Amino acid sequence: MKLRILPPEEMLDTELTLPLSKSMSVRAVAMEAMGAAYTGPLAACADVDAMRRVAGSTHGEADAGESGAALRFGMAMMAATEGSDVTLTGSPRLLQRPMEPLVQALCSLGADVEMSAAGVRVHGRRLDGGELRFDATVSSQYVSALLMAAPMMRQGLKITIDWNQPSLPYIDMTLAMMRARGIDASRDGVEIAVRPGSYVPPAAPDVEYDWSAATFWYEIAALTAGFVTLRGLQAQSVQPDRAVADVFTRLGVVTGFDAGGAQLSADPEMHARLDLDCSPMPDAVPALAVTASLLGVPFELAGVAALRHKECDRIAAIVEELARTGAVVDYDRGTLVWDGRRVPVGEMPEFDARGDHRMAMALAPVAVFAPGIIISGAECVDKSYPDFWDHLRAAGFEVEEVE
Repeated sequence: MKLRILPPEEMLDTELTLPLSKSMSVRAVAMEAMGAAYTGPLAACADVDAMRRVAGSTHGEADAGESGAALRFGMAMMAATEGSDVTLTGSPRLLQRPMEPLVQALCSLGADVEMSAAGVRVHGRRLDGGELRFDATVSSQYVSALLMAAPMMRQGLKITIDWNQPSLPYIDMTLAMMRARGIDASRDGVEIAVRPGSYVPPAAPDVEYDWSAATFWYEIAALTAGFVTLRGLQAQSVQPDRAVADVFTRLGVVTGFDAGGAQLSADPEMHARLDLDCSPMPDAVPALAVTASLLGVPFELAGVAALRHKECDRIAAIVEELARTGAVVDYDRGTLVWDGRRVPVGEMPEFDARGDHRMAMALAPVAVFAPGIIISGAECVDKSYPDFWDHLRAAGFEVEEVE
């Protein structure tokens, strides 16, 4: 699907309810399959649907679609479930994404897991667990997958991770949700311990509104200098992307919170540069890069190497798609760099979302500076935020499908 996008004709002033957190919803579904029945609402998106398909399978094939989380969480869960015999499949891009570190870790714990061109075959058995040293540089989802399966292991699991920075907030989010479901799980620096136990339903619904989805409305607020109210979004959150509220103060957006949600508004104070370690919040990188480049704020966004392995190669996507706006962005040893250089652009940008929901949503607000841009593959937002285009229309943007 191709969409042409034009900005609002008047000052942006909109109010909306974000989707529930995709990351938290996928974890809630995985833990529900292991005993923690969940009665609260969950995100309605393709990734959660994929996790439900995988979690509901004990034999035959289970299609994880485009969801790396469903594949990785399902792999560990099935490996520790005695009697399961499942082949986990998915889209061609998903099966190209790294799986070997998790497969090797599970096999070292006694699991029967085998990779093939068709997917991952898992023969479940009761695992002993024990101790494991793990390098999760590519994805914290490996660690979260092992942690969520650990209570089913005879000895539980102790993991020593080989780094002390990237994506640790996502691991802490997983641990917090496990503790809310009756599991003895803790982290001390790079040492994580999970004791054997049984999952129980949480005392109250704990899936929050999605701070990752909020990132794109911070981008829109920054580029329009308008007003955005995000109903239900709260300052206290276990989600790593809660940090965008602080980061966007450097790009001219301030946030006020009350019982109803978050109010975003423009601030004339803006930093001259954006130098940031993005490893704790990698999903925000596309929106940050687009926002800073359009506002003329040079940046160095470090800790982004793992973006090579997302729904698309996001590093290549950011460099190539921003080139369509005239921005000359470089990538060097894990850091995206823009020094302010621009070249003339001779035609209206037509962007390729590359099947990546976060690229599609990050590129849409370019319409504020270049009315009439086109985004191809726009349907990929279904992965995490199916209502994004409708919300954009409600905010005053013109969004129309084109041939």
